[in-house]
Amino acid sequence: MKRREFLESLQVAAAIPLAAGAAIAAPPHEKANEPQSFERPKETQRGDMRFRPLGKTGEEVSIIGLGGHHIGRQKEEKESIDIIRAAIDAGINFMDNCWDYHDGGSELRMGHALKDGYRKKVLLMTKIDGRTKKAATEQIDQSLKRLQTDVIDLIQYHEIIRLEDPDRIFAEGGAHEAVVAAQKAGKVRFIGFTGHKDPLVHLRMLQVAAKHDFRFDTVQMPLNVMDAHFRSFEKQVLPELLKQGIGVLGMKSMGDGLILKSRTATPIECLRYAMTLPTSTVITGVDSMKILQQDLELVKNFQPLTEPELTNLLARTATAAAEGKFEGFKTTNGFDGTAKNPEWLGEPDKGPG
Repeated sequence: MKRREFLESLQVAAAIPLAAGAAIAAPPHEKANEPQSFERPKETQRGDMRFRPLGKTGEEVSIIGLGGHHIGRQKEEKESIDIIRAAIDAGINFMDNCWDYHDGGSELRMGHALKDGYRKKVLLMTKIDGRTKKAATEQIDQSLKRLQTDVIDLIQYHEIIRLEDPDRIFAEGGAHEAVVAAQKAGKVRFIGFTGHKDPLVHLRMLQVAAKHDFRFDTVQMPLNVMDAHFRSFEKQVLPELLKQGIGVLGMKSMGDGLILKSRTATPIECLRYAMTLPTSTVITGVDSMKILQQDLELVKNFQPLTEPELTNLLARTATAAAEGKFEGFKTTNGFDGTAKNPEWLGEPDKGPG
């Protein structure tokens, strides 16, 4: 399915019931420099850390989560473990990871870090790339082994970036059969999906899930000062997630560093913007103790951006954001691991004969 065809299909989306009983409307007009009004989730505070509800799961997660890719970048595993444990000791309880990060290295390091009682202190999430039942089953079992746990709190379908990805996942013999089976077996608690390419793909994933009478627990997507201007997940997908009570996982608050290169926003402004939105958690990359301490200091003193601050920030970033130059994950395939490694997805089952 092409993007244009899906845009047309949204015009009749009201005829397709969603899991929450609503329909996806056509994408709203994106008005530059005009902040949206959202009611943020209620926060609780324990020590210097703030926590928000994770959708309808009944879980509370720290306002920032520890990005899985960055904790696999350290030269020595001990440094990774020290960062993870320091984050948990400071109250961060949302652990992001993925089956394919550093060829499984991030999961291995996370598994070692969560020994000695640390596992029970966190909500552990990882992602799988498999689109078939066979590939997904294998990846789930590999992740469980690497993470040294009997249960993964949250499994997410990774890189939902093509309009056909939802069809493959929910097809007969698709990945969803494996994930639901793992959930029934007690290996998985909650189910979500992630993607960074286009809000229309996220909307279609929600549509296809609803047609199969399924509602996701979480959705992960880019939420940043430039997303507000270009192919906006904030304006097109976020309202639907809030309507359905799905946990909102924000990522790429600094666009993997690209947004900072525009010199239109500071790291603190980028994080504050994402945290001001009604996110359950903002997953951020932490590759050193210095960065961890900076993030913790921000959380400790966090105040949501005021409307004048939001308007000013959106005005400053509008020109740079207009064509997606600083959100390369939307406009290029440079961030698409599954495009470079299609074997991760698995092959569709061809059946007998």
